[in-house]
Amino acid sequence: MCKSLCSTPKDPDSVDLGWGLEISILNGCSRLMPIICGPHLQKHRCNWWRGTLHWVGYGAVYLLEGFQEEVILAWLCIEGPENPLVLYPTVMNSLPATSRMQKISVLLFLAWVGFLFYAGIALFTSGFLLTRLELTNHSSCQEPPGPGSLPWGSQGKPGACWMASRFSRVVLVLIDALRFDFAQPQRSHGPGEPPVSLPFLGKLDYLQRILEIQPHHSRLYQSKADPPTTTMQRLKALTTGSLPTFIDAGSNFASYAIVEDNLIKQLASAGRRVVFMGDDTWKDLFPGVFSQAFFFPSFNVRDLHTVDNGILEHLYPTMDSSEWDMLIAHFLGVDHCGHKHGPHHPEMAKKLSQMDQVIQGLVERLENDTLLVVIGDHGMTMTGDHGGDSELEISAALFLYSPTALFPSALPQEPEIVPQINLVPTLALLLGLPIPFGNIGEVMVELFSVVEHPQPHSSALAQASALHLNAQQVSRFLHTYSAAAQDLQIKELHRLQNLFSKASADYQRLLQSPQGAEAALQTVITELQQFLRGVRAMCIESWARFSLVRMAGGAALMAAACFLCLLVSQWVTSPGFYFCPLLLTPIAYGLAGAIVCAGLLTATGLKPDPVVLGAMAAVGSLLPFLWKAWAGWGSKRPPAALLPIPGPVLLFLLIRFAAFFSDSFVVAEARATPFLLGSFILLLVAQLHWEGKLLPPKLLTIPRFCLSASTGPPRHNGTHALGLGVGLLLCIRLAGLFHRCPEETPACHSSPWLSPLASMVGGRAKNLWYGACVGALVALLVAVRLWLRRYSNLKSPEPSVLFVRWGLPLMVLGTAAYWALASGADEAPPRLRALVAGASVVLPRAVAGLAASGLMLLLWRPVTVLVKATTGAPRTRTVLTPFSGPPTSRADLDYVVPQIYRHMQEEFRGRLERTKSQGPLTVAAYQLGSVYSAAMVTALTLLAFPLLLLHAERISLVFLLLFLQSFLLLHLLAAGISITTPGPFTVPWQAVSAWALMATQTFYSTGHQPVFPAIHWHAAFVGFPEGHGSSTWLPALLVGANTFASHLLFAVGCPLLLLWPFLCESQGPRKRWQPLGSEAESRVRPEEEEEPLMEMRLRDAPHHFNAALLQLGLKYLFVLGIQILACALAASILRRHLMVWKVFAPKFIFEAVGFIVSSVGLFLGIALVMRVDGAVSSWFRQLVLAQQR
Repeated sequence: MCKSLCSTPKDPDSVDLGWGLEISILNGCSRLMPIICGPHLQKHRCNWWRGTLHWVGYGAVYLLEGFQEEVILAWLCIEGPENPLVLYPTVMNSLPATSRMQKISVLLFLAWVGFLFYAGIALFTSGFLLTRLELTNHSSCQEPPGPGSLPWGSQGKPGACWMASRFSRVVLVLIDALRFDFAQPQRSHGPGEPPVSLPFLGKLDYLQRILEIQPHHSRLYQSKADPPTTTMQRLKALTTGSLPTFIDAGSNFASYAIVEDNLIKQLASAGRRVVFMGDDTWKDLFPGVFSQAFFFPSFNVRDLHTVDNGILEHLYPTMDSSEWDMLIAHFLGVDHCGHKHGPHHPEMAKKLSQMDQVIQGLVERLENDTLLVVIGDHGMTMTGDHGGDSELEISAALFLYSPTALFPSALPQEPEIVPQINLVPTLALLLGLPIPFGNIGEVMVELFSVVEHPQPHSSALAQASALHLNAQQVSRFLHTYSAAAQDLQIKELHRLQNLFSKASADYQRLLQSPQGAEAALQTVITELQQFLRGVRAMCIESWARFSLVRMAGGAALMAAACFLCLLVSQWVTSPGFYFCPLLLTPIAYGLAGAIVCAGLLTATGLKPDPVVLGAMAAVGSLLPFLWKAWAGWGSKRPPAALLPIPGPVLLFLLIRFAAFFSDSFVVAEARATPFLLGSFILLLVAQLHWEGKLLPPKLLTIPRFCLSASTGPPRHNGTHALGLGVGLLLCIRLAGLFHRCPEETPACHSSPWLSPLASMVGGRAKNLWYGACVGALVALLVAVRLWLRRYSNLKSPEPSVLFVRWGLPLMVLGTAAYWALASGADEAPPRLRALVAGASVVLPRAVAGLAASGLMLLLWRPVTVLVKATTGAPRTRTVLTPFSGPPTSRADLDYVVPQIYRHMQEEFRGRLERTKSQGPLTVAAYQLGSVYSAAMVTALTLLAFPLLLLHAERISLVFLLLFLQSFLLLHLLAAGISITTPGPFTVPWQAVSAWALMATQTFYSTGHQPVFPAIHWHAAFVGFPEGHGSSTWLPALLVGANTFASHLLFAVGCPLLLLWPFLCESQGPRKRWQPLGSEAESRVRPEEEEEPLMEMRLRDAPHHFNAALLQLGLKYLFVLGIQILACALAASILRRHLMVWKVFAPKFIFEAVGFIVSSVGLFLGIALVMRVDGAVSSWFRQLVLAQQR
């Protein structure tokens, strides 16, 4: 198949080389010589060796037995024409599969590594965030909770179940987020001082007057909610009397029907009519239970009035109809006002005054057999958020009122503090219903006093009876639960059962002789209360149960994945490393492991767990790969190569790893991260100074590829890197102004610039800020356009570039218009409100649609180059001064080879057509040297605008700082990265670590914290002001995009760490250089200027290019994996720590989700670079085919 090229070809236009390859012959060339450069060839031969051919874009790579890699750069025509020509092998059939397979292998390898991390995270999470066992047992009147007769006073009364009912009907008014101090009057700090004036104090004036005028009919309590303080978990607790677990907080987006016994089902079972109006969350929790219901959408936190006004429309007519036994009204205005404006805004005062009027209207309509309950499900922080366990979040108001006397004693000076779940058994017994089976709350004994006959003995006996019923129910639940689950503490369980047995025996004995036993009754009441409170404390501690086996397995799998990233990131640059065959073995073993595990679980009668199957597949695929990789490469490398991380970077990673075990550091990470990043930047500048690399990178000398280094004068002095470092430190300091303080640091004050412009009161200040935000948008747009114009990519007629010219300004205009409408929607005239509402829906969706269109155009035509065609006189385009014969010296060849790429740029950038009447058509392309970076910057800009739209307006300043900060960091890192051509290419660990740290810093600078109360819920309504109906994935996606925007942007932009040093190779054209004192000196003229190669150097060695992308991805995953591993170990080791659910568990969850978002973004970023590379290859191939036609 091999043909000699030393003879005159038969076809004057081309010669077939076999394997589907041809080379073009111009001007009657009669003898060709291959220009070959490789590590083992000492001379050039005039034939084509046997071997497998691989197309690499600008030459042919083929493998020889005993050789690593040889590159045929071109064919030199040395006989025939007047002027020698440089000709190139070209592909005539189709692009061979080798290059494509390498790209696919890189992406598959990264996807597999990501799967290993995902499996470890899922396995650890399944052992760390477990829910308690939910029992489906139900209480009933036919089955008393324990042995013995009915309680005292219930025998013979009609409608008596466990206890005779005291009320026939109840009105439950749930004011969402009614914090306890919202029900407090204005008070002064000391005598003679004016009262404290806050917008939310003293607004429930009628409630205070009722407490003063009718102290025996009303009572105000401070109810303590159990965290997490999210609405759905609170509703579960308020109806079942149980404790929600931490992981249930995720159900706040997707409410599911309550399967446990609850108060609503008991009412329905007893034939009571339950009417509901308000928050539509109840529809999912209690489907088909209500006799009448008026549901209103609840997720739009910007809407303060729709739900409340809808309730008021039906509330009073329903009360007057008397077709109900329990009326539930769930108001949302106070909660939404807190989310939108905060508790200190004047709108909060208006909402509380409205609620006060509602309470007054209900009190005036109550009948004697009706009980009014006004309660808040949770509180709110100083910023209006909730979900955590701070004092302000768990403190809620509870107000009880009845037209008949309820309390024998006068109003206490300070309201009593009661657990919120105590309301469940209290209401059940007051209404004559069984207490729900899983309740662990304690009855509020004061409500069971005998008011008509205020004798101490009668009241004490009634209270003891209610407590005993309550204790019997809780004891039955403990017995049933401990038989079904083994997560309760056995020793404490036995102690509590003994305490209950003693108290129950004492109570039964007192029933036999009730007269004159007041002191004994008080003792029994105290013992029963101790039992109930002990059970609640035991359950709170025990239901934080863990599966240590799963936690250890998940942590081990994550550690193994980190180890894999570390090893392969070093091995991938080794000669002969081909990871494609190794993927087949892990996949086969992984599937086999999953199948065997599923078979074992099925054989033993257990239900296959997807998490366990995924973990087994991960382990089954990981171990064979490590074994085979170690046998093939690891054993051949020195042990020191296993830890190639530089000392400073290793120290930094160890500090980051250890810091996650400190709750103080996790709380203060928003302040510690800028400090670490600033220290890292100073270290980089100092390292550049020590190593003498304060200048931008230059091309290094690589003798094996016959290339020489430029010895021209330096372009910058030492202040270049110093200026970059100072600029970075300034950007970090400015970004730190946009900070949000954690709840644990009350002395810290969050930045007021994080709030939306709609919350501002002053019109002039709002206008100034709006102008600054629009200015930031325009500055970002101008900066991107100037950058693209500087590298000539903005002149391309490609659709993606046209979109940058016209689409991006439209996106800026749409974003600015939406901000204007959102900030002044409440001030719009009534006749324009419908138009404003419609525009608030259309504009964000239009911006998102434009961004999606731009990304699709970029994927379709990613090559952003400008092609120009000119017609001139016939001439031979050469890169050499004419030879009279073949090169006669080594100096000739040393000059010929480096110039081949120059000629290839000239020939392959355009289409060459011969005509008889005109000279050759020359085609020039600008700018191939930045084609990869241009696509990346364009994609990041298109992603940034819709993500920016999900944030408050003033965060646009942070996004501008983010782009500027990234630009400066890339230049600083590029100053210390040496470019080797044609490879291997490597991104240092310092660059990857700094990039990952900057992503964390941006997360905090955009007003986020790794806690649930700090989530920006308003992002779910950008473009959807009326909510999402029953959809839950779309709001979750929008909120997630807002929260993890920094993770996504930096992960997608991670390939810039590899590309930027090549982009910074030169700032403009330079003169060609020749070695002095050689025979070529008289032949070469330094007259012609040439463009720098820049990113086109990466295409000279595609194997090294793909390996560098894989290595970069593995290094980034390693740095992120170390963080999630540290969080997992901290949460497992400190699982009994006081702050585990407040600090360590939320941090682990945020890091886990952030890792998933980052890994997906990294995959997409590398895939985009490969898409551009494939498009460039296709573009060149089409030009060559067109030339030959």
